[in-house]
Amino acid sequence: MSQKTPRQFFKPLAIGAPEPFRDLPVRLERMIHFVPGHNEKIRPKVPDMAKQVDVLLANLEDAIPSDAKDAARAGAVEMANMIDWQASGTGFWSRVNCINSPWFLDDVTDLVLKAGRQLDVIMLPKVEGPWDIHYADQLVAQLEAKAGLSRPILFHAILETAEGMARVEEIALASPRMQGISLGPADLAANRKMKTTRVGGGHPFYRVLEDPHADGSPRANAQQDLWHYTIARMVDACRMAGINAFYGPFGDIADLDACEQQFRNAFLLGCAGAWSLHPNQIAIAKRVFSPDPDEVRFARKILAAMPDGSGVAMIDGKMQDDATWKQAKVISDLADLVASKDPDLASAYSA
Repeated sequence: MSQKTPRQFFKPLAIGAPEPFRDLPVRLERMIHFVPGHNEKIRPKVPDMAKQVDVLLANLEDAIPSDAKDAARAGAVEMANMIDWQASGTGFWSRVNCINSPWFLDDVTDLVLKAGRQLDVIMLPKVEGPWDIHYADQLVAQLEAKAGLSRPILFHAILETAEGMARVEEIALASPRMQGISLGPADLAANRKMKTTRVGGGHPFYRVLEDPHADGSPRANAQQDLWHYTIARMVDACRMAGINAFYGPFGDIADLDACEQQFRNAFLLGCAGAWSLHPNQIAIAKRVFSPDPDEVRFARKILAAMPDGSGVAMIDGKMQDDATWKQAKVISDLADLVASKDPDLASAYSA
């Protein structure tokens, strides 16, 4: 048997480790804001940044030079202890180096033993199968027990290889620690041998062309989304497992319009949030991954007209039934979660 039995699935993997969550904590995670752990100029700004974002992540992996890995790890521990993250309402995460790197063991050991009480999620890059999750799961359980933690640390996997993508359902179901999965478009594109140097977004050569005209006039064409299939499959795997899907990085920091469109595509397909690599992407993620006030008002009309979700109702000329009631519930519940943290949107949703 390749998987644990249901009775064993939620048992701690080490004596003294905390009981795994049976349901994910309900948290607003519209953006995961990356901060390089080794950057001494940015690190002092963390307490102020924490007030602006839903999740702040101390990055130890890509974009951290090899000779700065130790400094990044120490910086992550320092960030963890700057404020009381559990009381702040902002999540504190860290992306460690990949499992087959020489830094992974020290990353996880230091984070759990020195910052485990403040750390919500460990982001695991380049996950290729459930075996990666199982190894990290056992290791973290042993460290949690050693540190005397009472709350389990969750895992967030990044899809960055074709094998990981092919096994995304197995990864999503690998452990009760699984919080979510993000798309890593740059590494995945390279591994798939896709012919693009862009980090996320569309490509001018990936288009559809209308049929020829009899008069030979120019044919209309439209640029397509390279990532539509990948995101949709990731979302399905995550929702099957009861965890959250996230769009990852959008690399062109200056192209805010394209960033917003990519985030919006991911939001409509079911993603809970995206990464922000620069402060100018934070506001975009807040706007995009919060439901539109008009949508919220219409959704709440449906819920009010069909309190128990049964029957049929005509609202603004549109027929509503149990399926549209469920859609409305998704929008309304997200609006409630956003309103709990964002006073301006709370006011807009109640208007």
